[in-house]
Amino acid sequence: MASRFSRLAKPIAAATVVATGGVVGFAAFSNRTSHTVDKPLVELKRDAQGRIVPPSFPSVKDREAQLADLRAHASDSAEYDLLVALVERDEWSAGTSSKSTKLVHGGVRYLEKAILNLDYAQWQLVKEALHERKTFLTVAPHLSSSLPIVLPVQDWYWAPYAWVGTKMYDLLAGSQGLESSYFMSKSKALEAFPLLRKEGLFGALAYYDGQHNDSRMNVSLALTAALYGATVANHVEVTSLEKNANGKICGAKVRDVLNPASESFTVRAKGVINATGPFADAIERMDNPNHKSIVAPASGAHIMLPGNICPNGIGLLQTSSDGRVIFVLPWQGATLAGTTDTACAVEKEPIAQDKDIDFILSEVNKMITPESALSRSDVMAAWS
Repeated sequence: MASRFSRLAKPIAAATVVATGGVVGFAAFSNRTSHTVDKPLVELKRDAQGRIVPPSFPSVKDREAQLADLRAHASDSAEYDLLVALVERDEWSAGTSSKSTKLVHGGVRYLEKAILNLDYAQWQLVKEALHERKTFLTVAPHLSSSLPIVLPVQDWYWAPYAWVGTKMYDLLAGSQGLESSYFMSKSKALEAFPLLRKEGLFGALAYYDGQHNDSRMNVSLALTAALYGATVANHVEVTSLEKNANGKICGAKVRDVLNPASESFTVRAKGVINATGPFADAIERMDNPNHKSIVAPASGAHIMLPGNICPNGIGLLQTSSDGRVIFVLPWQGATLAGTTDTACAVEKEPIAQDKDIDFILSEVNKMITPESALSRSDVMAAWS
């Protein structure tokens, strides 16, 4: 009896979490407002004829002027006006920053793990991500938007499970949520996705997440920082960290990658932030050669496919054969599909492997009708 109870304990506890979360979250959910009806952060200016007057901004210093500002602060003997300096070894938004699935999302799968495994850390992760999603959609509506995503339901008995999951996602977002999730009949799902595989299809669950232009967002952040007084320079590489007599980091030595003949120079700073993604360990070893790696590098391949897969501005999400999920999303007139999760070495410009491309194609083909099956010739682009 005891062992039987222990087997039931986890599902019962998970169900309790779902029920409790629903009750607690209802108040916030019922008072939530969509980002689509929020008042703009800045009111539009109009002329006498009612036409919108485009905003004007001061000019941003060019790269040479930014480099001059960096060099001007090589001395730590005087007070200086430089508050923030941002250097990037490559182009703005190179590497991981622009090789994403183009989503601003809380993570439906993370929420599932949080509930089934009673994992509070995962729960907090989703909650924080949903908060940041709202921030992105509010401060950069020209670069981001809400996106309906559909989960095809193959068996009727899976529908209540999926419905509870999407509703919990809505509830956890609270007042920062987007439009409410809803159930789609089989006919409605096929209307939204004419190429969706019909055999065994019961219906679909639709929920809302965020989508954004990651590369333009990065450039916009750099430009905004520059407008507010930061010194920003791309193609500038950190070659070493500077330390004072007490061994405290007090700056970094950098070099202009575009001008190999130029000498390295030091930028003094009260603090140095290592925001280098997969290259974080390499920077850490400039401080401590014995630093043990904390980054577990993995590549996530994505491919671009014809736009007829998602013709109505709605995405697809399906559990993949390896137990993760595959996103199939509309993106700038085409279809973005991914992703994989393969351990790899840290590389400056990783390339999507053939096996990963084939895997994504295979998973997408499971979602669509056999006569619409995709091949390598349909792949318009790939990245990892």
